[in-house]
Amino acid sequence: MPDDVTRPTVIVLGAGMSGLLAAAALADHADVTLIERDTLPAGPEPRRGVPQARHAHLVWTGGVTALDTLLPGLIEELVARGARLAHIMGDMASRAPNEIWFRRFTSTPHRNLVCSRDLLDAVTRERVLADPRITLRQNTTAVGIDGGAARVTGLHVRALDAEVEHLPADLVIDATGRGSRAPTWLQGLGLPDVPERRVDAGVAYATRVYRASADDFPLVNVQANPAVPPGQGGIILPVEDRRWIVTLSGTRGGEPTDDPDAFTDFALGLGDPVIGELIRDAEPLTEVVTTRSTANRRRYFEKLRHWPDGFNVIGDAIAGYNPVYGHGITVAAQSAVALREHAATTGLTRPGSARRLQKSVTRPVAAAWDLAIGQDIFYPGASDQPPTWVERALAAFVDRAVATGARNPRALTALLDVMSLSRPATRLFSSDMLLPMLFGPKRALLDSAPLSKEERQSAV
Repeated sequence: MPDDVTRPTVIVLGAGMSGLLAAAALADHADVTLIERDTLPAGPEPRRGVPQARHAHLVWTGGVTALDTLLPGLIEELVARGARLAHIMGDMASRAPNEIWFRRFTSTPHRNLVCSRDLLDAVTRERVLADPRITLRQNTTAVGIDGGAARVTGLHVRALDAEVEHLPADLVIDATGRGSRAPTWLQGLGLPDVPERRVDAGVAYATRVYRASADDFPLVNVQANPAVPPGQGGIILPVEDRRWIVTLSGTRGGEPTDDPDAFTDFALGLGDPVIGELIRDAEPLTEVVTTRSTANRRRYFEKLRHWPDGFNVIGDAIAGYNPVYGHGITVAAQSAVALREHAATTGLTRPGSARRLQKSVTRPVAAAWDLAIGQDIFYPGASDQPPTWVERALAAFVDRAVATGARNPRALTALLDVMSLSRPATRLFSSDMLLPMLFGPKRALLDSAPLSKEERQSAV
C-alpha cells in the first residue's frame, strides 16, 4: 500500500485463536487493534475463560495448511518447542464410532499438529503480537457497537475502572466465541433475530495429565458410538514435555466425573479397554478437570437479508462444535485465510463488502458443522428436530466409508481428506472411495487396537 494512502482501522474483539488469526490476516491491509477482556498469560499457561483448553486438542491437516499460510514458519516453531506433526493414521491407533479399528496405514499424506492448547496459544500469540501493526488492549470489555442498520462505525469499550470510551473503526470483527453478543447488538441496530440451530449430545469431558511412558508414543483414540447410548470415548494425546493428556467423554447418563479414583475404571469400561490398560500404571501429574459446555451451536448470520457494512463475525461466534471432533481451530484458521483473501481482492471498506465477507468466512464452518451434527444428532435428546432422512442416509454412507477406509489406504485417504477439512464432502463419492467400497479387495477388520507388542510393553 502506498505511503499516501490511509490504512483502514480494524478492531478485533477477542484475543483467542480466532481473534489472533483474524488480526494476522488483516495486518497487511489495515491497522488492527485487539480488544481483550482478560490479562493474557506471558507463556504457555492456561488462559482465563477457555476451560476447554485443558482437554485434548489437535489441528487437522486443513488447519495446519491454513496456519502455515497465515503465519509462515509457525508450525516449525511449534515443533521446535515440543509439538509434533503426527501421521494420521501411521502415528495413531483409532477406533471409529462404528467400533472398527483403523489400520495404521502410512501411505496417507495427512499430518496433524499435536501439542497442548497452552503451547499452541502461546506461540501463536507471541508471533501475532510481535507485529507492530497490531495493538493489544487488555482488560478491556466491549460494551456495544456504534452505528445503524446500514453501517457500524465503531465500538464502545470500558477498561478497568474507567469510563465508557468510543473507538471509531472502519471494520469491527467479533471473535469473542460462544458467548458472543453479536445477535443482541444486531437487534439493537434494528436487524431481525439471527437464526440458530443447537444440537447438544450432552457430552461431558474429564481430563487428567500423566507422565508419558515413552517418546513418540502413538495417539490412541476410542470414539463414542451414537448407536449405543450413552456414547463414551477417550483419547491419549502425547504432547510436549513427555506428557499424556488423557481426555474421557460421555453423553447423558454416562458422563465421567472429577473423581480421580474413578478415572481409570471409566477408561477400562469403554467399548475397548485399551486406554484404561495403558494408563493403569502411569504416573498422574494433575487432578481431574471436567467440562460440560460442549453443545454444537450455529448462528446463521449469513442468512440475514440485510447486513451492516463495517461489521463481521468469525470463529466460534458463528459456530461452536463438540470438541471431540477437533475442528474448531482448523475452521478458525481457514476462516482467517478467507478474511485475508477478501481484504486483498475486495478491500475492507467498499460498500456491501461486509456482507460478502460474512459469507466467505462462514464457508469453512459448513463442513465442520455437518461432520459434527452428523454424529451428535443421533444421541437421545440432542435436538428438538429429529434427524432428517438425508442425515440418516448420509450417516449410513459415512459408516460404510469408515469401514472401507479401515481396510483400504486409498479409501482412507479420501476419508481423511474430508475429516481434515482439506477437501469437500463430495470427495467421499470419488472413485478412490467408491471402487474399494463396491469391489474391494478388502482386508479383514482388526479386532483390537493396532499397537505393537513393544508399544504396549513401553506403557507398563
